[in-house]
Formats: sequence, C-alpha cells, structure tokens
Amino acid sequence: MPAPQASSASVAAPRSINLVWPAAGTSRRGVSASHSQGVYIAGSAGAPVKAAAAGKVIYSGNSLRGYGNMLILNHDANFLSVYAHNQKLLVSEGQSVKQGQSIAEMGNTDTNAVQLYFELRYNGKPVDALRYLPKK
Repeated sequence: MPAPQASSASVAAPRSINLVWPAAGTSRRGVSASHSQGVYIAGSAGAPVKAAAAGKVIYSGNSLRGYGNMLILNHDANFLSVYAHNQKLLVSEGQSVKQGQSIAEMGNTDTNAVQLYFELRYNGKPVDALRYLPKK
C-alpha cells in the first residue's frame, strides 16, 4: 500500500458559516505559506470593508507587523475573520457588528497596493476562505 501523499490542501472546518464578500474588487488567493488560505481583494482606497458575518470585534489596531490596520471579528465559538491593510478602522474592540456592516475603509497599510487581506480561521487555524465565500 503506498504511503499517503502530503497535501497542501486546506483544513476544512467540520461545519459551515454563512459569509458575504467583505469588499468589492478583484480577488486572488494568498501565495506565501503563511497567507495561502486567505484572499486578497484589490480595490480603491477608502472603499468600504464589510463584516463577512455578524460577530464581535476582538481586535482593532495595528500592532501586528505586516498586517497594517487590522480587525479581527469573533463569529462564534469556532470562527474568526481577519481584515488587514485597512486605511481606517470604523469599529472598536468589544463592539458587536452585523453581517454586511461597514467596519473599515480599504487601504494599503503595511503593503504595497490598496487591498484587503481577508482570512477565515476555525479554532485558530486558517481555513480556505474561498471555500466559504459565496461564488462571484
């Protein structure tokens, strides 16, 4: 019996979450190992960044190097979403947000292009965000 092949496929969460796209624009999968499950959405500076799902803001700031102005939303016991490189943050820690609510303005903090980096995490591990976002 052949040994199982190592896979770079993403971890799949055992359940789903209903998401909306957090921003309008051209999307592409992250290419670096640490960002391969996330999605970059190119857009224009100041364009609205929306909560992909309802939740609570658990981080709002810019102390994580390489992410710029970043928000992290907690959606339930398992799912978190990350929104990085924003020009302006519109919500603060502890605030509850609704799905589709504007939470930031797109920018280019700590990156060389105006874009949103969006990541979905399940139990702290990145999952393939494109698997959970609706088809465009």
